[in-house]
Amino acid sequence: MRLQMQAIHFDADPKLLNFIQQKLDKLDTFYDRITSGEVFLKLDKSENAKTQTKLLEVKLYVPGGTMFVREQGTTFEEATDLAIDTLKMQVKKFKDKRNNARAAKITEAAAVVLTEETEE
Repeated sequence: MRLQMQAIHFDADPKLLNFIQQKLDKLDTFYDRITSGEVFLKLDKSENAKTQTKLLEVKLYVPGGTMFVREQGTTFEEATDLAIDTLKMQVKKFKDKRNNARAAKITEAAAVVLTEETEE
């Protein structure tokens, strides 16, 4: 899958980008028609907080739709793991919905053929 990654207002470590790419590539095992994606890495700078919250946004493109998730954590790795869990559910749900729609069309077409055959 082709991913475009952008770190907003900071330079991301290549090891981090590689980690995110490897994690997102595993989504292909659930649905192999993911065409591309965008990843945005942001630092949430709260004035009162001593540590910065890491924010990760992922948008995946599939034929007929897109999937989006926004997760935050104390590290980008943690946010990535949370995002992957959410995306797995979204991908499975999308695939099931697509397969159910396809099965309904096939059943409908078979019913039409049977109706035509019995009318003859």
